This record gives sequence, structure tokens and C-alpha cells, in this order.
Amino acid sequence: MKKVFVNGTFDILHLGHLELLTFARGQGDWLTVAIDSDRRVKQLKGNSRPVNNVSERANLLRHLRAVDQVVVFDTDEELITLISQCSVMVKGSDYQDKHIVGANVCKEIIFFERLNGYSTTEKIQHIVNR
Repeated sequence: MKKVFVNGTFDILHLGHLELLTFARGQGDWLTVAIDSDRRVKQLKGNSRPVNNVSERANLLRHLRAVDQVVVFDTDEELITLISQCSVMVKGSDYQDKHIVGANVCKEIIFFERLNGYSTTEKIQHIVNR
């Protein structure tokens, strides 16, 4: 069985997320989505995030047809352990020239071409500006 791995915050689901997850699911037989804990999201994105708590984010993802498993991680070490259990990791194209946690334990990394204009930060800013 070819296991595929995706990780991220997935704070407010949008079309970019859905396209990424559908693409990732097509790369293998089983898709695991790992999401950052609430503590980690605050650390990475600031005190106003996450908008949706980890339970809400996990439940939304679990209901998507493309997703087979959702797990939560709180540290880079936990993330690396999860990545090591999969054959393929899918990352957004914005990570092509950046350090990827767990790249050294992953057999293959496939980059998904991100959709312009679709990011949670942009969605939040759009709502605030209205």
C-alpha cells in the first residue's frame, strides 16, 4: 500500500486545500493529513490563529472523501515520526526552495502547484477588509 502524507494548519478550508488534498490522494492508496496543534499554530501564525480549533479542523478534514486519516502533531519530532511512516509527501509548490521538516526520512516528495489567491491568511484578510 502506497501511503501519502500531507501536513499543514488547514485553519479555514478553501479551494486550494481541496485541490491539494485531491491531488495528494491521487498519488497513492492512503492519505494521512497531519495538522498542527493549536499551540503550534499560535506559535507559527500569531495569537489570532487558529480561527478553528484543532478538533474542528480535524473533524472537517475527516469528512472529506480524499482523506483517510487525520492526525495532530505538536513538535517537529512528532512530525518527522509521522512522515517516516509514509512513502510520499506532498507539499505546496511554495516549499520547493525551502527547508522541509522530515524531507530526510521521506522516500519521495511531490510538489503541488498552488492555486494563486488561495491561502487562509488571504481569506482572513479579505473578510476583515469587507
